Amino acid sequence: MSRLRTAALAAVASLLVLAGCTTGPTGGGAAPAPATTAAGGSGATGADPAAYPVTLKDAFGEATITKEPQRVVTLGWSDADHVAALGVAPVGAPKVSWGGNANLSTDWFDAQLATFGGVAPTRFDDADGNPIEEIAKLQPDLILATNSGITKDEYDKLSKLAPVVAYPKVAYGTSWQESLETIGKALGRQTQASAVAAKTVAALDAAKATYPQLAGKTFIYGYIAPTDLSQIGFYTPSDLRPQMLTELGLKNAPFVEERAQGSKEFYLTVSAEQAATLESDIFLTYITEDSEVGVMTKDPLVGQVPAIKSGALVATKDQKVGLTMSSPTPLSIPFMTELFVPLIAAAVDKADAA
Repeated sequence: MSRLRTAALAAVASLLVLAGCTTGPTGGGAAPAPATTAAGGSGATGADPAAYPVTLKDAFGEATITKEPQRVVTLGWSDADHVAALGVAPVGAPKVSWGGNANLSTDWFDAQLATFGGVAPTRFDDADGNPIEEIAKLQPDLILATNSGITKDEYDKLSKLAPVVAYPKVAYGTSWQESLETIGKALGRQTQASAVAAKTVAALDAAKATYPQLAGKTFIYGYIAPTDLSQIGFYTPSDLRPQMLTELGLKNAPFVEERAQGSKEFYLTVSAEQAATLESDIFLTYITEDSEVGVMTKDPLVGQVPAIKSGALVATKDQKVGLTMSSPTPLSIPFMTELFVPLIAAAVDKADAA
């Protein structure tokens, strides 16, 4: 799930929900049992009629799937969630270290597996890249990496094991809707995927109805390292976090839109000397200690960010809460609306009162 996007961001990765996923080796021996499949939210019990063969294109090429997969391995941040949402238990997936639970998984993934008796996947170590040999031991017949950082070299090697479906355009930048649709096609469960999508949209609509004050409010989703207050980082509209907030009715701050125009980067920085120009109704960020809020507000430069100055700040220390926003899925979004959206609404209320 969460892992480093680039080596350049390693210094702040864990705070940006970009921490490396690591797991122990799977070991040898006999191959595990086939993936568990069962009916999901739409009531489907398997692949749709005439679902195969299907050919899916991605950033590196295309994969043709000729029959319903039985042994699915996922590589992306959110792929395992989408597979489970469709009633399939992957046989392998990356360990969730940042924001995960004692099972090296997430509460929402585990809860979904329990609904259809799915067997927990082997959690492998991908901190230094996708472990080709460990994945090979799982004997996959489909490898999904729709929201991942898979490289062309890894793609080529893994394609010798099974059809690989990588991200369609940008690494780590695939929306939950596109991942769900693509994985629905790969698993032959498009009908079920449509039902899951509708249920997820309904959850988002319910959140918007509960917190109408979010509509039209501007935001900056940023990061300020307490050990380096000389710059302020912010996520661009191409990142999934801002995309999720816009689905809730908020808007990227004009400053962000302007600075990100023409850029393919998901994260940019500006000098803290420009803090006062970072106009937005609210400012969201990650912290590791509560004391970091005081460090930001008292700093003569960073403290001039308008939303920080007015107290309209969402500073997330709980990794589980932060994880719900890092790569939204139909399984994590209900947790996000319960755990994270109220924090956003509280910040908006402070902005309105300022």
